[in-house]
Amino acid sequence: MKHHFITIEGNIGVGKTTLANLLARQLNARLILEEFADNPFLPKFYENPAQYAFPLELFFMAERYKQLKEMVHTKELFQTVTVSDYLFTKCLLFAKVNLPEEEFRLYQKLFDIIHQQLVFPDILIYLHAPVSKLQQNIKKRNREFEQSIPDEYLFNIQETYTHYIKQHNIKTLFIDASNADFQGNEAHIKVILDALENDYEDGQHYFTLP
Repeated sequence: MKHHFITIEGNIGVGKTTLANLLARQLNARLILEEFADNPFLPKFYENPAQYAFPLELFFMAERYKQLKEMVHTKELFQTVTVSDYLFTKCLLFAKVNLPEEEFRLYQKLFDIIHQQLVFPDILIYLHAPVSKLQQNIKKRNREFEQSIPDEYLFNIQETYTHYIKQHNIKTLFIDASNADFQGNEAHIKVILDALENDYEDGQHYFTLP
């Protein structure tokens, strides 16, 4: 395996965790999953974004930092590959969408201090799906606090992600996940596994699923 730290990203409901679990199993990799359910501010944020956005994002940043910092200091003897279902920069991208300008500037200062202490992934797998598909997936997984997420919010998240990836020229496997069924269609997961066998230059490398 040419890539030892693989990160999966994408919008809410696109299938990051499902793919991360499958890849970790296939690659015998250590798995790092976002512990979003432990954030007590998440249901409150969806009810009242203006009041709870800042504590929500601070809590997420602290938890993600703790997880990824532990990864840096822990070496697994029999697992040389790590798969994560989030990029630490996700903190900054969501904060940019959710916070007013003054709070975002403060948040960014904290982020910049913390971010440089972490290891950046070797490659990013970005799953892209239209908002209509995301809404279908969100309804299907049936988390109560997610059921009223507006399309506009998902569009904003999508735009923020794609702008960041292109602006920073990150080494990215950009996957069209419009029809993704990683659990039910072996050909879909094979596209990802085959792609990971190759080395890539920085920038976006586009793939579609059969």
